[in-house]
Amino acid sequence: MTVKLADIEGAREILKGVINPTPTIFDEKLSAELHARIYLKAECLQRSGSFKIRGAYNTISRLSDEEKSRGVVTGSAGNHAQAVALAAKLHGIKATIVLPEFAPLTKVMATRSHGAEAILKGSTFDEAVAYSRELGKEHGYTYVHAFDDERVIAGQGTIGIEIAEKLPDVNVIVVPIGGGGLISGTAIAAKTLLKNVRVIGVQAANVAAVNPSLAAGEPVEAKHQPSIADGIAVKRPGNLTLPIIRDFVDEVVEVTEDEIARGIFHCVTNAHLVVEGAGAAGAAALIARKIKLGENETACAVLAGGNIDGNLLNRVIEQVMVRQGRYIVFKLLVLDRPGSLAALLESVAESGANVMEVNHQRAIWLAPLGYTGIEMILEVRDERHGRDVHRHLEKAGYHVEREGQGDWEE
Repeated sequence: MTVKLADIEGAREILKGVINPTPTIFDEKLSAELHARIYLKAECLQRSGSFKIRGAYNTISRLSDEEKSRGVVTGSAGNHAQAVALAAKLHGIKATIVLPEFAPLTKVMATRSHGAEAILKGSTFDEAVAYSRELGKEHGYTYVHAFDDERVIAGQGTIGIEIAEKLPDVNVIVVPIGGGGLISGTAIAAKTLLKNVRVIGVQAANVAAVNPSLAAGEPVEAKHQPSIADGIAVKRPGNLTLPIIRDFVDEVVEVTEDEIARGIFHCVTNAHLVVEGAGAAGAAALIARKIKLGENETACAVLAGGNIDGNLLNRVIEQVMVRQGRYIVFKLLVLDRPGSLAALLESVAESGANVMEVNHQRAIWLAPLGYTGIEMILEVRDERHGRDVHRHLEKAGYHVEREGQGDWEE
């Protein structure tokens, strides 16, 4: 084993006074649904918005003066970028960060706000990393890897110590996996300090390289599809992290984009925590019942980060509300004369639905002459209320068609 508990404890000493002591929050709703005690480790409240500052600061603290003088460089999907930028700023050294061209603007701007030079290059995390390696060789920068470094793994492992102290009876710890640094350090700490604890990794199904790599006995590259969990969209686990995952992690499960969205929605609406896709992966796996829990077992999901773009968060919330039947779309015809729309809206109000949007459609729908088509987006309490609204409008004399959600291939 390359990283031991002593290394993680050493990192903890270095991080004192630097990181936030993030809370471990009891999730009442999910606990009731799963008949278990569910806790959320809120690393979304950490400095730089994710757990990454732990590993980045520990690594940069241990560089020699000569290595620091050359400045540091890294490639990142966004969270490691912010962490390295902040850690470099705290040490008074230069940082150059390469992010994918489609990295969330929130993460790019936050990286620059810490004084780092942020360069956009490549369409994926791995392409950004490759270019950052080229810059490091060209300019002599010191490289700070996002996950495949013993110092990084030790820094991330401090989360495992904190969970063990807060929840000494925890049975299951659920951790997102990108390259594997977070779960490697957390698993080493947890398995060393706790008896009979299971550590479960979670990957986005669109970029899931760990299980194929474990089967192959070496890191292999996964096919890459776009994912809202950009922080764990890593095509290949690390050479250091994969053996640790093999030896210390009990199982690795995968979650779909829809399941990740539901995880984000749950954290926002029930735990009152803003969490990004990668951060919500553990909660998503629990909500989707991808992880088996015994009656009254205690589980803790690490909410790894909260750096989500506001526009994406809005889209996620709206889409989940549609899937839950909270937003519905109705199509119908009304007479093309003054007062017809007002009468329709009055019927909608009587049903208790809230009108979010109304559109008129005439020629494009080939509506009969003398009529106009109306498309309404309504907010309702739940699916049952939506059906009640439908029946109410039918009784009022309208022929209503409810639009489906679409059957899109991802």
